[in-house]
Amino acid sequence: MDKQSVDLGKDSVGKLLLKLSVPAITAQIINALYNIVDRMYIGHIPENGDLALTGLGLCFPVIIIIMAFASLMAQGAAPIAAIHMGKNDNDTAENIMGNSFIMLIIAAIVITVVFQIFREPILYAMGASNNTIVYASQYLRIYLWGTLPVLLTLGMNMFVNTQGFSKVGMKTVLIGAISNIILDPIFIYGFDMGVEGAAYATIISQTISAVWVMAFLFGKQTKLRLKKKNFRLKKSILIPALSLGLSPFVMTGTESLINIVLNTSLQRTGGDIAVGAMTIISSVMQFVFLPLQGLGQGAQPIVSYNFGAKNYSRVKETFKLFIKTAICMTAVVWVVTVFGSPLISKVFTKSEELIAFTVPAMRTYFFMVVAMGVQTSCQQTFLATGQAKVSLFLALLRKIILLAPLAITFSYIWGSKGVFFAEPVSDLTAATVTFIMFMRNRRYIFEGLDKKRINIE
Repeated sequence: MDKQSVDLGKDSVGKLLLKLSVPAITAQIINALYNIVDRMYIGHIPENGDLALTGLGLCFPVIIIIMAFASLMAQGAAPIAAIHMGKNDNDTAENIMGNSFIMLIIAAIVITVVFQIFREPILYAMGASNNTIVYASQYLRIYLWGTLPVLLTLGMNMFVNTQGFSKVGMKTVLIGAISNIILDPIFIYGFDMGVEGAAYATIISQTISAVWVMAFLFGKQTKLRLKKKNFRLKKSILIPALSLGLSPFVMTGTESLINIVLNTSLQRTGGDIAVGAMTIISSVMQFVFLPLQGLGQGAQPIVSYNFGAKNYSRVKETFKLFIKTAICMTAVVWVVTVFGSPLISKVFTKSEELIAFTVPAMRTYFFMVVAMGVQTSCQQTFLATGQAKVSLFLALLRKIILLAPLAITFSYIWGSKGVFFAEPVSDLTAATVTFIMFMRNRRYIFEGLDKKRINIE
Protein backbone atom coordinates (compact mmCIF):
# COMPACT_ATOMS: atom_id res chain seq x y z
CA MET A 1 0.00 0.00 0.00
CA ASP A 2 1.23 3.50 -0.79
CA LYS A 3 2.66 5.08 2.33
CA GLN A 4 0.57 8.22 1.75
CA SER A 5 -2.65 6.21 1.86
CA VAL A 6 -4.49 4.58 4.76
CA ASP A 7 -6.37 1.37 5.50
CA LEU A 8 -9.96 2.56 5.96
CA GLY A 9 -11.07 -0.83 7.25
CA LYS A 10 -8.40 -1.54 9.85
CA ASP A 11 -6.54 1.56 11.03
CA SER A 12 -7.61 3.22 14.30
CA VAL A 13 -10.72 5.35 13.68
CA GLY A 14 -9.35 8.21 15.78
CA LYS A 15 -6.05 8.26 13.93
CA LEU A 16 -7.85 7.89 10.59
CA LEU A 17 -10.18 10.82 11.26
CA LEU A 18 -7.23 12.92 12.38
CA LYS A 19 -5.10 11.94 9.40
CA LEU A 20 -7.88 12.48 6.86
CA SER A 21 -9.67 15.45 8.44
CA VAL A 22 -6.79 17.72 9.41
CA PRO A 23 -5.48 18.03 5.83
CA ALA A 24 -9.07 18.34 4.53
CA ILE A 25 -9.95 21.03 7.08
CA THR A 26 -6.68 22.81 6.36
CA ALA A 27 -7.44 22.62 2.65
CA GLN A 28 -10.92 24.05 3.16
CA ILE A 29 -9.64 26.92 5.29
CA ILE A 30 -7.01 27.64 2.67
CA ASN A 31 -9.71 27.40 0.01
CA ALA A 32 -11.70 30.06 1.87
CA LEU A 33 -8.69 32.33 1.59
CA TYR A 34 -9.21 32.53 -2.19
CA ASN A 35 -12.17 34.87 -1.70
CA ILE A 36 -11.31 36.27 1.71
CA VAL A 37 -7.82 37.47 0.77
CA ASP A 38 -9.36 39.19 -2.25
CA ARG A 39 -11.83 40.97 0.04
CA MET A 40 -9.16 41.97 2.54
CA TYR A 41 -7.04 43.61 -0.16
CA ILE A 42 -10.00 45.16 -1.99
CA GLY A 43 -11.58 46.51 1.21
CA HIS A 44 -8.46 48.57 1.91
CA ILE A 45 -8.27 50.23 -1.51
CA PRO A 46 -8.14 54.02 -0.92
CA GLU A 47 -11.33 56.07 -1.39
CA ASN A 48 -13.84 53.44 -2.65
CA GLY A 49 -12.66 50.34 -0.78
CA ASP A 50 -15.97 49.84 1.04
CA LEU A 51 -17.98 49.95 -2.21
CA ALA A 52 -15.50 47.67 -3.99
CA LEU A 53 -15.73 45.22 -1.05
CA THR A 54 -19.51 45.21 -1.28
CA GLY A 55 -19.32 44.67 -5.06
CA LEU A 56 -17.00 41.73 -4.55
CA GLY A 57 -19.39 40.28 -1.97
CA LEU A 58 -22.20 40.39 -4.52
CA CYS A 59 -20.22 37.94 -6.68
CA PHE A 60 -20.10 35.44 -3.85
CA PRO A 61 -23.48 33.78 -4.64
CA VAL A 62 -22.23 33.02 -8.17
CA ILE A 63 -19.00 31.57 -6.79
CA ILE A 64 -21.05 29.38 -4.44
CA ILE A 65 -23.18 28.18 -7.36
CA ILE A 66 -20.01 27.08 -9.16
CA MET A 67 -18.88 25.24 -6.02
CA ALA A 68 -22.32 23.62 -5.82
CA PHE A 69 -21.95 22.13 -9.30
CA ALA A 70 -18.64 20.61 -8.23
CA SER A 71 -20.56 18.97 -5.38
CA LEU A 72 -23.31 17.75 -7.72
CA MET A 73 -20.89 16.12 -10.15
CA ALA A 74 -18.39 14.71 -7.66
CA GLN A 75 -19.43 14.79 -3.99
CA GLY A 76 -22.18 12.24 -4.59
CA ALA A 77 -19.99 10.10 -6.82
CA ALA A 78 -17.00 10.01 -4.45
CA PRO A 79 -18.79 8.17 -1.57
CA ILE A 80 -20.21 5.64 -4.03
CA ALA A 81 -16.71 5.11 -5.43
CA ALA A 82 -15.45 4.58 -1.87
CA ILE A 83 -18.21 2.05 -1.16
CA HIS A 84 -17.18 0.10 -4.28
CA MET A 85 -13.56 0.26 -3.15
CA GLY A 86 -14.74 -1.28 0.13
CA LYS A 87 -16.15 -4.13 -1.99
CA ASN A 88 -12.79 -4.47 -3.83
CA ASP A 89 -14.42 -3.25 -7.06
CA ASN A 90 -11.96 -0.59 -8.22
CA ASP A 91 -13.01 -0.91 -11.88
CA THR A 92 -16.49 0.43 -11.13
CA ALA A 93 -14.98 3.11 -8.88
CA GLU A 94 -12.76 4.29 -11.76
CA ASN A 95 -15.73 4.31 -14.10
CA ILE A 96 -17.61 6.56 -11.67
CA MET A 97 -14.65 8.93 -11.42
CA GLY A 98 -14.25 9.11 -15.21
CA ASN A 99 -17.93 9.97 -15.70
CA SER A 100 -17.70 12.69 -13.04
CA PHE A 101 -14.69 14.19 -14.82
CA ILE A 102 -16.63 14.58 -18.08
CA MET A 103 -19.68 15.99 -16.31
CA LEU A 104 -17.51 18.61 -14.62
CA ILE A 105 -16.23 19.75 -18.01
CA ILE A 106 -19.76 19.95 -19.45
CA ALA A 107 -21.00 21.90 -16.42
CA ALA A 108 -18.08 24.36 -16.69
CA ILE A 109 -18.90 25.18 -20.31
CA VAL A 110 -22.61 25.73 -19.63
CA ILE A 111 -22.01 27.86 -16.51
CA THR A 112 -19.45 30.08 -18.25
CA VAL A 113 -21.68 30.80 -21.24
CA VAL A 114 -24.91 31.39 -19.31
CA PHE A 115 -23.46 33.62 -16.60
CA GLN A 116 -21.37 35.69 -19.02
CA ILE A 117 -24.46 36.45 -21.10
CA PHE A 118 -26.66 37.40 -18.14
CA ARG A 119 -23.93 38.74 -15.83
CA GLU A 120 -25.26 42.21 -14.99
CA PRO A 121 -28.97 41.29 -14.67
CA ILE A 122 -27.94 38.49 -12.31
CA LEU A 123 -25.87 40.87 -10.18
CA TYR A 124 -28.70 43.39 -9.94
CA ALA A 125 -31.02 40.54 -8.88
CA MET A 126 -28.50 39.63 -6.18
CA GLY A 127 -28.70 43.08 -4.59
CA ALA A 128 -26.25 45.22 -6.59
CA SER A 129 -26.83 48.96 -6.64
CA ASN A 130 -25.69 51.53 -9.20
CA ASN A 131 -22.76 52.26 -6.88
CA THR A 132 -21.52 48.67 -6.64
CA ILE A 133 -22.43 47.09 -10.01
CA VAL A 134 -19.26 48.27 -11.75
CA TYR A 135 -17.00 46.51 -9.23
CA ALA A 136 -19.10 43.33 -9.17
CA SER A 137 -19.30 43.09 -12.96
CA GLN A 138 -15.56 43.68 -13.44
CA TYR A 139 -14.66 40.89 -11.03
CA LEU A 140 -17.23 38.36 -12.23
CA ARG A 141 -16.51 38.87 -15.94
CA ILE A 142 -12.93 37.67 -15.46
CA TYR A 143 -13.62 35.07 -12.75
CA LEU A 144 -16.11 33.19 -14.96
CA TRP A 145 -13.39 32.38 -17.51
CA GLY A 146 -11.77 30.30 -14.77
CA THR A 147 -14.84 28.14 -14.16
CA LEU A 148 -13.28 25.01 -15.71
CA PRO A 149 -10.15 24.91 -13.50
CA VAL A 150 -12.30 25.80 -10.47
CA LEU A 151 -14.65 22.85 -11.07
CA LEU A 152 -11.84 20.42 -11.85
CA THR A 153 -9.92 21.44 -8.74
CA LEU A 154 -12.89 21.18 -6.38
CA GLY A 155 -14.56 18.17 -8.01
CA MET A 156 -11.64 15.89 -8.76
CA ASN A 157 -9.94 16.65 -5.46
CA MET A 158 -12.88 14.87 -3.79
CA PHE A 159 -11.72 11.64 -5.47
CA VAL A 160 -8.21 12.23 -4.16
CA ASN A 161 -9.51 12.60 -0.59
CA THR A 162 -11.96 9.69 -0.79
CA GLN A 163 -9.06 7.33 -1.58
CA GLY A 164 -7.28 8.39 1.61
CA PHE A 165 -4.70 10.68 -0.03
CA SER A 166 -5.56 13.57 2.27
CA LYS A 167 -2.11 15.17 2.12
CA VAL A 168 -2.25 15.28 -1.66
CA GLY A 169 -5.72 16.80 -1.44
CA MET A 170 -4.43 19.44 0.95
CA LYS A 171 -1.55 20.27 -1.36
CA THR A 172 -4.02 20.77 -4.22
CA VAL A 173 -5.62 23.66 -2.38
CA LEU A 174 -2.44 24.88 -0.68
CA ILE A 175 -0.63 25.37 -3.98
CA GLY A 176 -3.45 27.49 -5.37
CA ALA A 177 -3.97 29.51 -2.19
CA ILE A 178 -0.30 30.41 -1.82
CA SER A 179 -0.23 31.43 -5.47
CA ASN A 180 -3.31 33.61 -4.89
CA ILE A 181 -1.85 35.29 -1.80
CA ILE A 182 1.32 36.10 -3.75
CA LEU A 183 -0.43 37.25 -6.94
CA ASP A 184 -3.18 39.36 -5.30
CA PRO A 185 -1.04 42.35 -4.24
CA ILE A 186 0.93 42.15 -7.50
CA PHE A 187 -2.17 42.40 -9.70
CA ILE A 188 -4.29 44.64 -7.43
CA TYR A 189 -1.65 47.17 -6.40
CA GLY A 190 1.47 46.48 -8.48
CA PHE A 191 -0.38 46.50 -11.81
CA ASP A 192 -3.04 48.90 -10.41
CA MET A 193 -5.84 46.61 -11.67
CA GLY A 194 -8.11 46.77 -8.60
CA VAL A 195 -10.93 44.19 -8.54
CA GLU A 196 -9.97 42.94 -12.01
CA GLY A 197 -6.50 42.12 -10.66
CA ALA A 198 -8.05 40.12 -7.82
CA ALA A 199 -10.02 38.07 -10.36
CA TYR A 200 -6.97 37.39 -12.54
CA ALA A 201 -4.96 36.30 -9.51
CA THR A 202 -7.72 33.88 -8.49
CA ILE A 203 -8.20 32.15 -11.84
CA ILE A 204 -4.45 31.78 -12.42
CA SER A 205 -4.11 30.21 -8.97
CA GLN A 206 -7.04 27.84 -9.56
CA THR A 207 -5.51 26.77 -12.88
CA ILE A 208 -2.27 25.82 -11.12
CA SER A 209 -4.28 23.73 -8.63
CA ALA A 210 -6.21 22.03 -11.44
CA VAL A 211 -3.01 21.03 -13.22
CA TRP A 212 -1.69 19.54 -9.98
CA VAL A 213 -4.76 17.41 -9.18
CA MET A 214 -5.15 16.18 -12.77
CA ALA A 215 -1.48 15.19 -12.94
CA PHE A 216 -1.97 13.11 -9.79
CA LEU A 217 -5.13 11.32 -11.00
CA PHE A 218 -3.58 10.52 -14.37
CA GLY A 219 -0.38 9.35 -12.64
CA LYS A 220 0.80 6.13 -11.03
CA GLN A 221 0.57 6.91 -7.31
CA THR A 222 -3.23 7.01 -7.14
CA LYS A 223 -5.35 3.89 -6.50
CA LEU A 224 -8.07 5.10 -8.91
CA ARG A 225 -6.77 6.44 -12.22
CA LEU A 226 -8.46 8.58 -14.85
CA LYS A 227 -8.64 6.49 -18.02
CA LYS A 228 -10.03 7.41 -21.42
CA LYS A 229 -12.19 4.27 -21.55
CA ASN A 230 -14.19 5.57 -18.57
CA PHE A 231 -15.04 8.93 -20.17
CA ARG A 232 -18.12 7.58 -21.93
CA LEU A 233 -21.15 8.69 -19.94
CA LYS A 234 -23.32 5.88 -18.57
CA LYS A 235 -26.84 6.32 -17.25
CA SER A 236 -26.36 3.49 -14.73
CA ILE A 237 -23.49 5.45 -13.16
CA LEU A 238 -24.75 9.00 -13.50
CA ILE A 239 -28.22 8.58 -11.98
CA PRO A 240 -27.07 7.16 -8.59
CA ALA A 241 -24.11 9.56 -8.45
CA LEU A 242 -26.15 12.65 -9.32
CA SER A 243 -28.97 11.55 -7.01
CA LEU A 244 -26.59 11.36 -4.08
CA GLY A 245 -24.78 14.51 -5.24
CA LEU A 246 -28.06 16.42 -5.28
CA SER A 247 -27.97 16.77 -1.50
CA PRO A 248 -24.57 18.52 -1.24
CA PHE A 249 -25.47 20.47 -4.40
CA VAL A 250 -28.59 21.80 -2.72
CA MET A 251 -26.76 22.31 0.57
CA THR A 252 -24.06 24.38 -1.15
CA GLY A 253 -26.34 25.95 -3.75
CA THR A 254 -28.80 27.15 -1.17
CA GLU A 255 -25.96 29.14 0.38
CA SER A 256 -26.08 31.13 -2.87
CA LEU A 257 -29.85 31.52 -2.75
CA ILE A 258 -29.69 32.60 0.87
CA ASN A 259 -27.00 35.15 0.06
CA ILE A 260 -29.30 36.58 -2.60
CA VAL A 261 -32.28 36.69 -0.21
CA LEU A 262 -30.17 38.26 2.54
CA ASN A 263 -28.51 40.80 0.23
CA THR A 264 -31.77 41.94 -1.36
CA SER A 265 -33.51 42.17 2.03
CA LEU A 266 -30.56 44.10 3.46
CA GLN A 267 -30.35 46.41 0.44
CA ARG A 268 -34.04 47.21 0.94
CA THR A 269 -33.81 47.80 4.70
CA GLY A 270 -30.23 49.02 5.26
CA GLY A 271 -28.65 49.92 1.91
CA ASP A 272 -25.05 49.34 0.80
CA ILE A 273 -23.67 49.42 4.35
CA ALA A 274 -25.89 46.50 5.42
CA VAL A 275 -24.86 44.51 2.34
CA GLY A 276 -21.22 45.34 3.11
CA ALA A 277 -21.67 43.98 6.64
CA MET A 278 -23.08 40.76 5.22
CA THR A 279 -20.06 40.51 2.90
CA ILE A 280 -17.78 40.50 5.96
CA ILE A 281 -20.05 38.09 7.87
CA SER A 282 -20.32 35.68 4.94
CA SER A 283 -16.52 35.68 4.75
CA VAL A 284 -16.37 34.62 8.40
CA MET A 285 -19.11 32.03 7.78
CA GLN A 286 -16.78 30.32 5.32
CA PHE A 287 -14.52 29.57 8.26
CA VAL A 288 -17.42 27.65 9.78
CA PHE A 289 -18.98 26.01 6.74
CA LEU A 290 -15.79 25.00 4.92
CA PRO A 291 -13.90 23.49 7.92
CA LEU A 292 -17.05 21.51 8.82
CA GLN A 293 -17.15 20.36 5.21
CA GLY A 294 -13.48 19.40 5.52
CA LEU A 295 -14.25 17.39 8.66
CA GLY A 296 -17.03 15.68 6.72
CA GLN A 297 -14.62 14.90 3.90
CA GLY A 298 -12.34 13.24 6.43
CA ALA A 299 -15.15 11.20 7.99
CA GLN A 300 -16.90 10.30 4.73
CA PRO A 301 -14.36 7.79 3.35
CA ILE A 302 -14.23 5.98 6.71
CA VAL A 303 -18.02 5.79 7.02
CA SER A 304 -18.64 4.91 3.35
CA TYR A 305 -15.91 2.25 3.16
CA ASN A 306 -16.94 0.50 6.37
CA PHE A 307 -20.65 0.79 5.57
CA GLY A 308 -19.94 -0.94 2.26
CA ALA A 309 -17.85 -3.57 4.07
CA LYS A 310 -20.69 -4.02 6.66
CA ASN A 311 -18.33 -3.11 9.47
CA TYR A 312 -20.99 -1.14 11.36
CA SER A 313 -19.14 -0.81 14.67
CA ARG A 314 -16.56 1.35 12.90
CA VAL A 315 -19.33 3.43 11.32
CA LYS A 316 -20.75 4.14 14.78
CA GLU A 317 -17.36 4.91 16.27
CA THR A 318 -16.60 7.32 13.42
CA PHE A 319 -19.90 9.17 13.83
CA LYS A 320 -19.44 9.65 17.57
CA LEU A 321 -16.02 11.18 17.02
CA PHE A 322 -17.35 13.21 14.08
CA ILE A 323 -20.15 14.90 16.05
CA LYS A 324 -18.00 15.60 19.11
CA THR A 325 -15.34 17.25 16.95
CA ALA A 326 -17.92 19.27 14.99
CA ILE A 327 -19.45 20.62 18.21
CA CYS A 328 -16.03 21.60 19.57
CA MET A 329 -15.12 23.36 16.32
CA THR A 330 -18.31 25.41 16.24
CA ALA A 331 -17.98 26.26 19.94
CA VAL A 332 -14.59 27.83 19.18
CA VAL A 333 -16.19 29.84 16.37
CA TRP A 334 -18.88 31.09 18.77
CA VAL A 335 -16.26 32.39 21.21
CA VAL A 336 -14.23 34.05 18.45
CA THR A 337 -17.19 35.79 16.80
CA VAL A 338 -18.77 36.98 20.06
CA PHE A 339 -15.58 38.43 21.55
CA GLY A 340 -13.49 39.10 18.44
CA SER A 341 -16.02 40.69 16.08
CA PRO A 342 -14.53 44.24 16.33
CA LEU A 343 -11.06 43.01 15.37
CA ILE A 344 -12.43 40.75 12.62
CA SER A 345 -14.35 43.67 11.09
CA LYS A 346 -11.22 45.85 11.02
CA VAL A 347 -9.39 43.20 9.00
CA PHE A 348 -11.83 43.79 6.12
CA THR A 349 -12.45 47.53 6.21
CA LYS A 350 -11.23 50.88 7.56
CA SER A 351 -14.74 52.39 7.51
CA GLU A 352 -15.81 53.13 11.10
CA GLU A 353 -19.46 53.25 10.02
CA LEU A 354 -19.27 49.78 8.48
CA ILE A 355 -17.42 48.37 11.51
CA ALA A 356 -20.03 49.80 13.90
CA PHE A 357 -22.82 48.14 11.90
CA THR A 358 -21.02 44.81 11.46
CA VAL A 359 -20.05 44.05 15.08
CA PRO A 360 -23.55 43.57 16.61
CA ALA A 361 -24.81 41.96 13.39
CA MET A 362 -22.03 39.35 13.52
CA ARG A 363 -22.72 38.52 17.17
CA THR A 364 -26.39 37.97 16.39
CA TYR A 365 -25.73 35.93 13.24
CA PHE A 366 -23.40 33.44 14.97
CA PHE A 367 -25.31 33.14 18.25
CA MET A 368 -26.45 29.51 17.62
CA VAL A 369 -23.54 28.42 15.42
CA VAL A 370 -22.87 25.36 17.64
CA ALA A 371 -26.10 23.84 16.32
CA MET A 372 -24.48 23.68 12.87
CA GLY A 373 -22.02 21.13 14.23
CA VAL A 374 -24.86 18.78 15.15
CA GLN A 375 -26.72 19.19 11.87
CA THR A 376 -23.63 18.85 9.66
CA SER A 377 -22.36 15.65 11.31
CA CYS A 378 -25.76 13.93 11.09
CA GLN A 379 -26.53 15.13 7.55
CA GLN A 380 -23.06 14.18 6.24
CA THR A 381 -23.40 10.69 7.77
CA PHE A 382 -26.70 10.21 5.94
CA LEU A 383 -24.86 11.22 2.76
CA ALA A 384 -21.89 8.91 3.41
CA THR A 385 -24.22 5.91 3.85
CA GLY A 386 -25.99 6.56 0.54
CA GLN A 387 -29.29 7.94 1.90
CA ALA A 388 -29.86 10.53 -0.80
CA LYS A 389 -33.49 11.48 -0.08
CA VAL A 390 -33.00 12.10 3.65
CA SER A 391 -29.78 14.01 3.03
CA LEU A 392 -31.50 16.16 0.40
CA PHE A 393 -34.37 17.05 2.72
CA LEU A 394 -31.97 18.06 5.49
CA ALA A 395 -29.96 20.12 3.03
CA LEU A 396 -33.14 21.99 2.10
CA LEU A 397 -34.37 22.35 5.67
CA ARG A 398 -31.97 24.87 7.19
CA LYS A 399 -31.68 27.25 4.26
CA ILE A 400 -34.72 27.00 1.99
CA ILE A 401 -37.49 25.89 4.37
CA LEU A 402 -36.37 27.93 7.38
CA LEU A 403 -33.81 30.70 6.79
CA ALA A 404 -35.08 32.24 3.54
CA PRO A 405 -38.69 32.82 4.65
CA LEU A 406 -37.61 33.83 8.17
CA ALA A 407 -35.15 36.42 6.83
CA ILE A 408 -37.80 37.97 4.59
CA THR A 409 -40.46 37.93 7.34
CA PHE A 410 -38.16 39.27 10.07
CA SER A 411 -36.89 42.04 7.77
CA TYR A 412 -40.40 43.49 7.61
CA ILE A 413 -40.75 43.30 11.40
CA TRP A 414 -37.30 44.40 12.64
CA GLY A 415 -35.61 45.75 9.49
CA SER A 416 -31.99 44.77 8.79
CA LYS A 417 -31.57 43.47 12.37
CA GLY A 418 -34.27 40.89 11.67
CA VAL A 419 -32.32 39.53 8.69
CA PHE A 420 -29.36 38.69 10.92
CA PHE A 421 -31.60 37.28 13.69
CA ALA A 422 -33.13 34.74 11.27
CA GLU A 423 -29.86 32.76 11.15
CA PRO A 424 -29.69 31.55 14.79
CA VAL A 425 -33.40 30.68 14.77
CA SER A 426 -33.00 28.48 11.68
CA ASP A 427 -29.75 26.94 12.99
CA LEU A 428 -31.37 25.71 16.21
CA THR A 429 -34.56 24.46 14.54
CA ALA A 430 -32.73 22.61 11.75
CA ALA A 431 -30.32 20.94 14.17
CA THR A 432 -33.18 19.71 16.35
CA VAL A 433 -35.11 18.19 13.44
CA THR A 434 -31.96 16.63 11.95
CA PHE A 435 -30.93 14.98 15.21
CA ILE A 436 -34.41 13.53 15.73
CA MET A 437 -34.39 12.04 12.20
CA PHE A 438 -30.90 10.65 12.75
CA MET A 439 -31.90 8.89 15.96
CA ARG A 440 -34.88 7.34 14.16
CA ASN A 441 -32.52 5.95 11.48
CA ARG A 442 -29.60 5.00 13.71
CA ARG A 443 -30.20 1.22 13.58
CA TYR A 444 -29.91 1.22 9.80
CA ILE A 445 -26.74 3.34 9.88
CA PHE A 446 -25.07 1.55 12.80
CA GLU A 447 -26.40 -1.99 12.31
CA GLY A 448 -27.70 -2.20 8.73
CA LEU A 449 -31.22 -2.96 10.03
CA ASP A 450 -34.79 -1.69 9.65
CA LYS A 451 -34.60 -0.30 6.09
CA LYS A 452 -34.35 -1.74 2.62
CA ARG A 453 -30.79 -1.14 1.52
CA ILE A 454 -30.45 1.55 -1.14
CA ASN A 455 -29.28 0.25 -4.49
CA ILE A 456 -25.97 1.93 -5.34
CA GLU A 457 -24.70 -0.57 -7.84
